[in-house]
Amino acid sequence: MRALQVLDTTGPADIAVQEVPDPTPAEHEVLVEVHTVGVSFPDLLLSKGQYQLKPTPPFTVGVDFAGTVVSGPGFAPGQRVAGVGGYGGAAELVTGTTENLFALPDEITFDEAVALPMNYLTALFALDERGGLQPGETVLVHGAAGGVGTATLQVAKGLGARTIAVVSTDEKADFARRAGADEVIRVEGFKDAARALTGGKGVDVVLDVVGGSLFLDSLRSLAPQGRVLVVGFAAGEGIPEVKVNRLLLNNTDVRGVGWGEYAFSHPGYMARQWEQIVPMITAGIVKPPVGKVYPMEQFGQALIDMDNRATLGKSVVRLRG
Repeated sequence: MRALQVLDTTGPADIAVQEVPDPTPAEHEVLVEVHTVGVSFPDLLLSKGQYQLKPTPPFTVGVDFAGTVVSGPGFAPGQRVAGVGGYGGAAELVTGTTENLFALPDEITFDEAVALPMNYLTALFALDERGGLQPGETVLVHGAAGGVGTATLQVAKGLGARTIAVVSTDEKADFARRAGADEVIRVEGFKDAARALTGGKGVDVVLDVVGGSLFLDSLRSLAPQGRVLVVGFAAGEGIPEVKVNRLLLNNTDVRGVGWGEYAFSHPGYMARQWEQIVPMITAGIVKPPVGKVYPMEQFGQALIDMDNRATLGKSVVRLRG
């Protein structure tokens, strides 16, 4: 079978399509024929040897995948599923278990499905588990036209919140509106704009996948007892520092969001999250916006485009027609 492999950790340009042996599933494993793979930030880091997981090359990339079940417990042959793992999903056949595979509702295509496991379950973990989001609260979303950003806009809506998308261009503003944002503001001066939209109160939750120079203004945009949820540092400007006295003045919090470590170390947790997401899908609240779709041979280019912040929504690589 074919797989997309990192042959050396020299970056995404050197990811190649390789012939590898078919997997042999264990008795408890499910064999899946993969149709689509999501393009994810961990894949970019893996290609550079900068991720917390450091497999020895050659290894197969691919965090999110979607396809049909060939065989295995818990699913019927031919059943449509999405799956997630640390890496290894970008191959024509992969194995999974009932812990990391999820039955797809009819409303979701394979292209859309690969946005769901990591991005949407991360958003749900951030807002619900870590953020304690309540109906009627306001969520400000940085990087709102990206994969995690659009997921957060929709999941927040499903949890009954108002959303404010922060974007850098007109194109991204339009994309965030189509994804469901209630309000859209520009990154320049976002703190003042967010306060104006909340009558001077500030927002209850900030979801930050960007970090860098935006971080302090994110804190300043909070209402009393507001929370900044730190999901990542896509800006690449280093880890910001904050004086903790700033937190006590308005009883605000900074909370780390590490979905992967938590979800994979708590059996059954992702399945419970999926049960929360499915009603949002069937209600039409969650509908992953797909960005660019690439052929299998251009997985590396898809990562380069993401690294250059030239993508909108979830980028998808198709392994089958």
